[in-house]
This record gives sequence, structure tokens and C-alpha cells, in this order.
Amino acid sequence: MTPRYAQMILMACSASLLAACGPKPPLRMMSCAAAPAMPVRTEGESRTATLSVLTYNLEGLGWPARKGRARELAKIGSRLAAMHAAGTVPDVVLFQEMFSPAAKRAVAASGYPAIVPGPRRTDSPAAANGRMPGTAKPLKGEVGLRLLGGGLAIASRYPIVATETDAFGRRACAGLDCLANKGVMLARVHLPGVPGPIDIYNTHMNSREASGVAETRNLEAHARQALAASDFIARTQAPESALIFGGDFNMRHSEARWEGFSAHHPLTLVHEVCIDPAAGCTVALSWDGDAPWMDTQDLQFFANGERLTIRPLRAEAMFDGRPDSPRLSDHDGFLVTYELRWPAATAAAPVPAC
Repeated sequence: MTPRYAQMILMACSASLLAACGPKPPLRMMSCAAAPAMPVRTEGESRTATLSVLTYNLEGLGWPARKGRARELAKIGSRLAAMHAAGTVPDVVLFQEMFSPAAKRAVAASGYPAIVPGPRRTDSPAAANGRMPGTAKPLKGEVGLRLLGGGLAIASRYPIVATETDAFGRRACAGLDCLANKGVMLARVHLPGVPGPIDIYNTHMNSREASGVAETRNLEAHARQALAASDFIARTQAPESALIFGGDFNMRHSEARWEGFSAHHPLTLVHEVCIDPAAGCTVALSWDGDAPWMDTQDLQFFANGERLTIRPLRAEAMFDGRPDSPRLSDHDGFLVTYELRWPAATAAAPVPAC
């Protein structure tokens, strides 16, 4: 047995134990009647409200892929809980890499009254794809088995009234990413005083070098996942609702990945709006060059609904190494504050029975 093969066996066994014996992903439902008030302003013939959304990759891989992460993950949960107590927590968080027991405990400890997980280990994709090009690499994780769930969760201060998930499947993954059932998820969030909910999507797409396989193979997997996510949004979005789509898109420094993704997603990128000084969006983080979106994996997109328009007001970093915001993962958090706007004559949506 080669050392590489032995390492793969060890990783697979460890992941299997985590999936079978570890805690379940957190799930917490909130009554709509218990929803906190959402400040709504009247501006002439319009009404507005703000919604802050954080996308955050926890670096929650388990041993042997990562070790010694329990302390930092616990700090993530406790810091978010402290922000709840202080009234400064983001309204919604999109978590990725919630794989290990410590990562699941961190999300559960964050203090959010509504939490829903993404695809489970055993979830099947909504649609099958043809065979991936090239030859499967069993020693790189392409063994046809999912040993972990997708690692996704959405947490909200406001009630989540509907949720759906879709796994990408074994014919839309490459390399070590195939050991997790990566996919895309929706949380429909009720916003008190606003004429309708907002649809918020979260994903974690196939890695590049970290997948352990050739670029041609992981690029094809990424393209298939972009199409699957687009189909999922088209199938599940409520047309009257504005939408936000965030996550770890794994497109940093890859023109080819951006080209494939953009072919299926006619959404507006927060970075592209906020880089324009005339857009009225404050940028409170370091962006270099003319295309700062090429320097990060963590992104947010948005689109208007029939009853609501949406635009970013502020983009900033969290957990980025500042004294009051320590870096607790290999990713910074990416926080966007959005303005929601609708005609003042439009009645607020009734409180759903949830």
C-alpha cells in the first residue's frame, strides 16, 4: 500500500466517522410572530429598509484535512453570540465548510434564532449529468461516495419560512471535493414590514488546486455546478422577491471559471457596483486593481424582484485580522449591507403562519 493510498483510506475513514457519529447539522426554527421589528423608513413615495448579509467560510474541515481548529471555531460562535447581545450581528450569515463537529457547534452557538442546513450526505441531485471528461481518480477522492454533507448553512435573525436544497452530484464534482456532497441551498426569509420575503441562496463550488486533479477536470466540474445552481435558482425563486446569492465560488484568479459562471447567472455582482464611486456604496475593505472580485473566493450577487428593488450600500470585511475582528479562518468574512426599496403605497406582506 502506497503512502498516498494509505492517507486516502485514513481520510475516508475519518470522514465516515464524522458523518456517522458527529452531531447533526444545526436546525432551528423561529416563529414569525417572534420576529424582531425591521426598521422601515419613508422617503417620498418610497419605503426602504436595510439588510446585512455575511458570507463566511469557517474552515471547518475535520482531521486529517485540518487539525487544531476547535478553539478558533468556538470563538466564531461566541463572537457572533456576543454581537447578538450587543445588537451588532449581521442579519443573515451564509456559512460554508461546516463539516467538523466543532464547526457545527460554532454555528449552533452563534445565537441565531433561525438556522437551516444545506444538502445532507445522502441527498441526491435533482438532475444527472453525463460522464465527466477524462478518467476518474479514486486516489483523489473520486470514489463515487459522499462521506460528508455539503457543509452549508444559513442563519438568520428573521424567520426562515421556506428552504430547499440541491446537491451537485457525483457527475458534477472533481477530486477531493467529491468526498463532500456540495451543492446549493435557498432560505426564504420573512422581513416584517416589507411587502414580501427575500430569497437568499448559498453555495460552495468545486476547488481548483485543492481538488488534487487536473484543471480540465475541476474546471468542467465548476461549469456544471454553475449551471446546476442557475437551474436551481430559476426553479425555486419567487419572482416577486428580491434575491441574494452568496458563498465561496472558488473563482479567484480564473478567467475561465468566471466566463463559465457568467454564462448562466445574469445577476449583479456587489463588487462591480461598489467599485463605482457614483454608486453610493461605501467600501470599507482593501480592494486592489480594477477587478477586485478576481482576488477573492467569497462573493455576493443580487437581483431585483417584482415588488422589491435591492442595491448594496456598504461592503466590508469581518474576521479579517483587525484588533476588534480577529482572523479565525483561512477566509475573511464578506459583509454586505443592502437597501431594499418599494413603493410606499405597497402594503406590507401579512405575517405568515410559521
